[in-house]
Order: sequence, then C-alpha cells, then structure tokens
Amino acid sequence: MGKNKSLTLPYPLILASTSKYRGELLNQLGWPFKAVSPGVDEDKIKEQGHTPGDLALLLSRFKAEAVFAKHPDSCVIGSDQVCTMDNVIFGKPHTVEGAIEQLSQMQGKSHQLLTAVTVISPKGIESFLNVTTLSMRTLNFPEIHSYVTQDMPLDCAGSYKLEAAGIKLFREIEMKDQTAVIGLPLIELTTILLKLGYPL
Repeated sequence: MGKNKSLTLPYPLILASTSKYRGELLNQLGWPFKAVSPGVDEDKIKEQGHTPGDLALLLSRFKAEAVFAKHPDSCVIGSDQVCTMDNVIFGKPHTVEGAIEQLSQMQGKSHQLLTAVTVISPKGIESFLNVTTLSMRTLNFPEIHSYVTQDMPLDCAGSYKLEAAGIKLFREIEMKDQTAVIGLPLIELTTILLKLGYPL
C-alpha cells in the first residue's frame, strides 16, 4: 500500500491494522507501507477495567508491540479508538439494532472520541492521545433509524460515519485533527514520522 514506492525511508513502514479506514488515511501521506493484523485479544484487555483513555493507549501500544516483535527493523504504527460518554465505552455496534441503541443514548448529548497512536521503531517508542468532543443533535427514533439504514455504521465505534452522512447528526464538533475521527490522527503522526527521518 502507499503511493510512492521510490521514496527512501529510514525504516519499512507498517500499519498494525487491517482497517480499511486507517489504511486509506495512512495512504494519504504517500509513504509506502504494508498493513499487518496485530492479532491482539482486545476483549481480554477491555475486561481489565481501564479508563477509556488508558484503554485506547494500551491497545495502541499492544498492537504496535505485537507487530514490531516480528518486524524489529521496521517502524510500526499501532492505533486504537474508544468512543466514550460519561466514562461508558461504546464499541462497534455490529447490528442495526445496536447502532440505533447507541445513537439513542447519545442523542442530545456530548461524547468523546479518544484516538490513541503508538509508533515503535529501532529508535524507540512514542505514544499520544487525541481527544475529539462531539455534540449530537436531539434526534427522534425515525431520524436515527433513517440514518443507520443509510450509512450502515455497524463497524464504527459510536455508530456513525462523520465522513459520510453521519455529519448531519452533530451540532458541534471540537477537534484538533479531522482525521482522528476516522481513526488515525495524521497531523501528530506525521510529526513523529518526520522526526524519525521520513521525507516530507
């Protein structure tokens, strides 16, 4: 994956994820990379009672470490996203009914998307956490049902796709980096990779 295979990179770049959303985002930077599934048991970690922020950071680190252990001469990017409201975590709904239930709980209120990234290379490890606050409009059941059947956000934490029709659900979004909402904050990630020697 990646656009320009003629670039000279300090280390082979690996995305510790097979998410099509994260892959499309990383592809924007133009550096060739490959996507590798980290094989981390996320459910086991989620059962340990971590705060939402700590959970996102831990999962991003475990994913990066799992792939780096097999590719120690590479630069590995691990990322995880947690949707939370009042310290309650909203995972991927997987079903239409689950998505409707999540949106019904969040409508008219504000919640956070916590997007954590860990970068591991032969030079060391660096992690960061991006926080986006989203305020949802007051919605009724027919509106929620109509949205879910339109976007089918069944593989998205929080049950919406901001890059698609999901933007209509919100009255305000406070963010530092719009790519964080999709799953990989490119601005801060680019800063780290530039420091490691990746060419602008």
